[in-house]
Amino acid sequence: MGEVINTVGVLGTGVIGASWATLFLAKGLKVILSDPASGSKESFERYLDAAWIALEKAGMSDMGRKNKNNYEVVDSLLDHIGDIDFVQENSPERQDLKTKLIAELDAHARPGIIIASSSSGMPASSFISQCKNAPQRILVAHPFNPPHLVPLVEVVPHPGTDERTVNNALEFYRNLGKRPILINHEIPGFVANRLQAVVNNEAYSLVSRGIVSAEDLDAAMATGPGLRWAVHGPLVTNTLGGGGGKDGFWQRLERLGPGIRVWERDILAHRFCWTESEQRALKDKVEEYLDHIDLSEVSTQRDQALLEMLCARRKSDCHV
Repeated sequence: MGEVINTVGVLGTGVIGASWATLFLAKGLKVILSDPASGSKESFERYLDAAWIALEKAGMSDMGRKNKNNYEVVDSLLDHIGDIDFVQENSPERQDLKTKLIAELDAHARPGIIIASSSSGMPASSFISQCKNAPQRILVAHPFNPPHLVPLVEVVPHPGTDERTVNNALEFYRNLGKRPILINHEIPGFVANRLQAVVNNEAYSLVSRGIVSAEDLDAAMATGPGLRWAVHGPLVTNTLGGGGGKDGFWQRLERLGPGIRVWERDILAHRFCWTESEQRALKDKVEEYLDHIDLSEVSTQRDQALLEMLCARRKSDCHV
């Protein structure tokens, strides 16, 4: 790796930025944070306290408690940019705002310093138009929430990102214990969010049409495909479903392909089209479901379950 990374600058300390910062601290790095929102420092401290306890219980902090407070909250990241070895930007998903912020970072960061955006679906080429210094060191590094627990990070270079930047970013995230994947060509929404969007659209359709309750829809995913996909992705899962062996995937296509095409035609005919009436029907059914749920408790349960699944994956030496 070219540049030694000891200090990470985190721009934006909402849920994603705070989670990134927690991970960086847990891996022994110094973090400099900046967020103009009122009360952002206090909000980050609360997040860090809760997240750190979970990381320690799971043995996922390399540094124990001694590095927890190795961070500084500042008014402007630009005033400290000379001390920063890597930038993780987490501003709202607004093209005008990202264009301005990324251009400022590019104008002031030292040569070779990677500027990574946590953009959820906007490719870097859409917000680097004002970068005149070194746009080749800019890329997207999209995490999955919460980044300090979920290993996935999608590394998405724009056409002008140089190979050194890509390789160094991949190595940096691997060293954090992440599972980076490289997106070879920019595409709106990248990969994982596009997969989610397809599943969500059918979920919205089924619930809004009254085919299944919101509660049972969630149960269908969480106790069925979601369990298998947490171990292996759809391609390996399909291969195993086809009987395993190197011919399993093809055998599944041959056996189930005709039936699946019938399903797909019906799915397309009834896809959720975001009309006002569809959204209202979906909203009413989901809210009825959520009325009986303590979302704070659910969030805690989710994080605990994620930690347990990650531990189980490590023990079973899953290949992905």
